Formats: sequence, C-alpha cells, structure tokens
Amino acid sequence: MTTSNHTKVFKQLKGKKEKLAKFIKHNTPKKRSCGILKRRCRRCGRVGGHIQKYGLKLCRQCFREIAKKIGFRKYN
Repeated sequence: MTTSNHTKVFKQLKGKKEKLAKFIKHNTPKKRSCGILKRRCRRCGRVGGHIQKYGLKLCRQCFREIAKKIGFRKYN
C-alpha cells in the first residue's frame, strides 16, 4: 500500500472506529530518517538513481537533461 492510497479506506471504515484505529496503526507509512526513500529528486520526485555529489540531489534522468545548463561537459 502506497503513501497516497492508504487514506482511501477511511470512507469505508468511518462508522467502525475500532477497525479504523487498527487500520491506521498498521498501515500508515512510517517516518523515515534515512534510506533510499528519504532521498528524492528535487526536480521530479523520483527515489532511484540519485546523483548527490556536489549537492545536486537529482536523479540521473534529470541530471542528463540539465547537465549542460549547470556547467557539466561530456567527455568521450
């Protein structure tokens, strides 16, 4: 269950308070302090394939699109 859709069940469980409390306890995503899901691309929001060197915090796809604008050159 993803972060965005764990709240959709609330409508169904609105009348059943005990079941709603149990659902919330076991299904809400936990707060992360480290790991791959903590690091998101600041441009598109992807969680994989990061370039963090020099404080870029971009995924590889976004880096490839804007590399020339920010001063990187491609060497053969």
